[in-house]
Amino acid sequence: MSKTALASALSGKRVLICVGSGGVGKTTAAAALGLRASVDGRTSLVCTIDPAKRLANSLGLTGLGNTETQVPATALEPLGIQARAPLYAMMLDMKQTWDDLITRVAPPDQRERILSNRFYQSLSTALAGSQEYISMEKLWELRRRDAHDLIVLDTPPTAHALDFLDAPNRVLDFLDNEAAKWLLAPALKAGKLGLSLFNRSGYVLRALAKFTGTEMLQELSNFMLSISSMNEGFRERARGVRQLMEDPSTGFVLVTSPHPERMDEAIHFHSVLKQHRMEVVSLVVNRVHPMPAEALWTDAATLTPTRRAKVEETLRELQVLAEQDAAGISQLQAACPGVPIIQVPRFDLDVHDITALWRTGRYLLGDDTLG
Repeated sequence: MSKTALASALSGKRVLICVGSGGVGKTTAAAALGLRASVDGRTSLVCTIDPAKRLANSLGLTGLGNTETQVPATALEPLGIQARAPLYAMMLDMKQTWDDLITRVAPPDQRERILSNRFYQSLSTALAGSQEYISMEKLWELRRRDAHDLIVLDTPPTAHALDFLDAPNRVLDFLDNEAAKWLLAPALKAGKLGLSLFNRSGYVLRALAKFTGTEMLQELSNFMLSISSMNEGFRERARGVRQLMEDPSTGFVLVTSPHPERMDEAIHFHSVLKQHRMEVVSLVVNRVHPMPAEALWTDAATLTPTRRAKVEETLRELQVLAEQDAAGISQLQAACPGVPIIQVPRFDLDVHDITALWRTGRYLLGDDTLG
């Protein structure tokens, strides 16, 4: 079998970022790629944001946390093979990663004030773009440590590419909002009393206080004051993240499914990645319906008339699904010229163990193909 573009990427890239909509199999693809790289002799880390336990279970682990856990050699025993290099996995804890970042970069006299601030707690758990930002921040940190030959990142589910790519800018805009600093300047200088007086001087702040209360405005002012000295550091790290995404050693794996809506999202995602000068290594179409084998029709012909009719009806339904998937993939090829497309079939059971994960990897690397 001819090897795929992912086989080359596994041996040459330092970072692979699996992107795409939710529910298309990014976590499975990321884990399968990390496993294959480890077996091939590259120390690998799979970093996921998926709160489900599928990744841990498929790698023979009972659970994952915010620190790297080595996959035991015994996990590969069902495959009858041995990894030539260690494989690690971790599940990103958004809140803990934000807290670790603040602990590392905040001035000692500001750390506790920031960590206990309610606006910071919203930032680290719910602010739009915060999860995307901190996942890329964690990737940047891991890459700088240079402890692994390959890092495979499973990104948050994102329907729109710009939500993912612009997340660092959105978070930086929030942290470095000059307008907010100007509005809150009296509070920063005069504390709660000054804020109370300033509230009465402008309609905007009076309206804001009506919905949030003076106490929440004070929380915001305290947060902006505490974080202001760190803004240049955040900007520098955001530039580092951007450079990492554009680096030749980084490749994007765009994962989708044959569903028309998902295909449209993948085409748009591919277009935006190209516009941002980011390399799309491969486009993986997951859960493709394979065309029923000729042998199944032959076997059906030997059945009793009643059973034959039922089996042939099922085969015709599968054939229609396969034809629909094939048509969608053809449109995908036309819309994304030059990008290798890899098809992974729809399996009878979900990927939940190391054997199924290895089987997925065989399709990703071209050891097995549809048809």
